[in-house]
Amino acid sequence: MIKICSTEDVPKGTAISADVDGTQIALVHGEDDNFYAVYDECSHAAVALSEGEVDGCTLECWLHGSRFDLRTGEPTGLPATEPVPVYPVEVRDGDIYVSLTPSNGVTR
Repeated sequence: MIKICSTEDVPKGTAISADVDGTQIALVHGEDDNFYAVYDECSHAAVALSEGEVDGCTLECWLHGSRFDLRTGEPTGLPATEPVPVYPVEVRDGDIYVSLTPSNGVTR
């Protein structure tokens, strides 16, 4: 697990971009108060997902509106049809840690 930032750096309902050992991660504070990490690139349009909107447990791509489930990486709305990698997240003493081994088996 690699320390990314403090929980205070990611307000509820927002996403930030983080470079983790050369991998771009969208770190999301979901509306369910959990933290999620997904690969920061839409599988449809190759743009940053961290610039999109958080809605419940989904992250919407700002360009064409593809939505991805933050828990599974699966697209829940077109035009995307391929999932994005999801990375395990741990919160310890107010800090957020991410593993670069995808929990959903999807590689980039």
